[in-house]
Amino acid sequence: MSGNEDRRLKREVGVAEEVARLVEPLVESMGYRLVRVRMAGRDLQIMCERPDGTLAIDDCVAISRAVSPLLDVEDPVRGSYNLEISSPGIARPLVRPEDFERYAGHIAKIEMITPIDGRKRFRGVLEGFDVETDEVRLFIPAEEAGGEKGAADVLIGLPFADIDTAKLVMTDALMNEAARRAGKGEGVQDGSVRDAGSGKGRKKRNNGSNTG
Repeated sequence: MSGNEDRRLKREVGVAEEVARLVEPLVESMGYRLVRVRMAGRDLQIMCERPDGTLAIDDCVAISRAVSPLLDVEDPVRGSYNLEISSPGIARPLVRPEDFERYAGHIAKIEMITPIDGRKRFRGVLEGFDVETDEVRLFIPAEEAGGEKGAADVLIGLPFADIDTAKLVMTDALMNEAARRAGKGEGVQDGSVRDAGSGKGRKKRNNGSNTG
């Protein structure tokens, strides 16, 4: 995959942006990909995945052990905080062109930075990603595209660079797909490791599932 196709929607700001800048090269050197960084109160969540979209508990532990010393040295978060390394989960954020291709056929919610025909929020069935136009392709109800209610869904293109957030919607079809992939050894493996400390080495680890 080219670097252009492996672009990530980088929407972090403030402390989260600084943490992402620090940890992304590190996790990539370990064979993982950064999905997003989020700072909520004193909770710092670093969401990662393998190239196939999975992440297990052991992966979370390995990433935590590598990232924690870096954050200790660089100290981007002032004071004490809780560090969580987590998987994207099933109803996951979509941050790379490949994500929109991988989950074609599933429902997604997408919010744009700039309104398109007066609206920023879209919900529909993913068709995939168009490399030539650099757009996410989404089927939306005809009436939302100016057509008649009950008519066939309309395929629209949303500029990738202008997407603010995108996320899968939890549905039976999505859960069944995750179960099918898990049965083949390809499925989503969820995990998280939470470290409670001050960035000075005091750590407490607990395992659990991430909900995205």
